[in-house]
Formats: sequence, C-alpha cells, structure tokens
Amino acid sequence: MPELPEVEVVKESLSRTITGKKIKKVSVKNSNLRIKIHKSFERRLQKKIVKKVKRFSKYIILVLEDNSFCLIHLGMSGTIHLLRKNSLNQKTNASFYHSPYLPKKHNHVFFEFDKIKIIYNDPRRFGYFKLLENKNKLENFVSNYGPEPFSSKFDIKYVKKYLYKKEKSIKNFLLDQKFVSGLGNIYASEILFKCKINPKKKAKYLSTKDFINIINYSRAILNLAIRKGGSSIRDFKNIIGKNGSFQDSFKVYNRENENCLSPGCRGIIRKKFITNRSTFFCNICQK
Repeated sequence: MPELPEVEVVKESLSRTITGKKIKKVSVKNSNLRIKIHKSFERRLQKKIVKKVKRFSKYIILVLEDNSFCLIHLGMSGTIHLLRKNSLNQKTNASFYHSPYLPKKHNHVFFEFDKIKIIYNDPRRFGYFKLLENKNKLENFVSNYGPEPFSSKFDIKYVKKYLYKKEKSIKNFLLDQKFVSGLGNIYASEILFKCKINPKKKAKYLSTKDFINIINYSRAILNLAIRKGGSSIRDFKNIIGKNGSFQDSFKVYNRENENCLSPGCRGIIRKKFITNRSTFFCNICQK
C-alpha cells in the first residue's frame, strides 16, 4: 500500500497538472470499489474547477471551486494515470505501485479535462472516492485520524500520553492511523531501525528518549523519502517519468537475511510477522 511519501508524490504530480482546470466530464465504469461510488458522483463533479490538490495522510484531496472536496484513496493496488491528448495518447503513471500490464477492465473512474484525462485503475478495488460537501465535513473526517508525523500535534506530550502503559507493540502503534496517520510497513520498519527499537517491544516499556527519537526520525525519514520521490515498487514513475529512489536507502525493509548496515554491527536483518504484517529489523541493533 502506498504510504505518505508516495501519496505526496502523486499529489504533487496531480497538482502541477490539473490545478485551476475545469473537470469537463467524470465517468464511473465500475462503482463497486471498497466504498461504493454514489450515483450522483459524476454529476456533482462535472464542470467544477479544481482549485487545489492537497494531501492528508494517505488521501489525495481535490479542493473544488465550490469549497467541496473529493477524497481519493489508492487502497492496495490503485494507480492514477494521465492521458495527454497531444502526446500520442501516451499514458503516464503518477502512482506508487505500477505494473506494465494494466487491463482496461480495471479502469474504473475517468476524469476528463481539456487535453488531459485522468484514469483510475485498481485491480483489487480497495481504493475509493468520497465527496465531502464542505470544510466542516472534511474536518470531521480528518478528526477520525491521528496527527501526521509532520504535525506540531505529534509531539512528546502527545506520544507519551497516548502510549502510557499500553501493552501493544510499538510497531502496531506506528501502523495505527488513530495514533499517527500516514505510516505503513515500509516506513515503520525504517523508523524503528533508526531508533534502535525492537518492533515487538511493548509501548509501555519505551523511554522518553525513545519517544523523541520516534518523532524526529519519523519526520527525517519521511522528508528524505519525499525528496527521493518515494519508494518505487516495480516500475513506479512520477508524472515526468522519473523513478522514486528511496528504496535504495532501505536499511531493513525487504532485506531479510542480509547484513545490517549499521557501522560495526554484525547483525542480520530478520523478518517477523506482527499481527499478520511483515516486519524487518536487525537482530542485534534492535534487541
């Protein structure tokens, strides 16, 4: 699943392409996504101008001229493609997860602009679209989630209070969107490695120093991933055809049985499943 940096890359790609442009037509070919697309979706978006493209957590948010909002979640396998009429109908992938084989039967939603068409393709149909009529409804939606790592609300006071005497593992909390939003397996594993915290460690046993490290390394690693264009899986490219490269900086993720990259460490990267989610860590650095 795309995490915060990958969704940020998609958001930036869309922002450069459709901000200020009018939606000429919306076509829903298959409304049966994770949340069924309402039958009024096409009508309510047609002829609206996209004022801005924003992101919250793993959501792309189209801010429309009437101050309503269209939320897009890519789910597990959702991809967004741009089709330019003046470039020989060449599709350009603007999403995190890309396979060169994208059957048209998985093209579920189309946004048509002048000379540009956006195609939403999703084989597993875990993504979804949601329309919110006003800012209050958007704020109510966001309130169901914890702060992003970049938020000033994600501070030592908040983290200590939330994790106080909690029995669950710290890895579980980093994946819990009600605690902190936007993280997933890749970045949770990388953050805990930098903090030298075993992902299985119960939250109640963490120190104040651990909390500070989690906050600081969350921000540092996500910022680096965004600067590198996200973590490319298979053939991901952004709107200008450039690969993300943060996967070249992985310290533990997807490196099972390889040597630890910490200077002087002779540890081996192990893979464990914590609540059915793959977790990578060093067997020495993160005891």
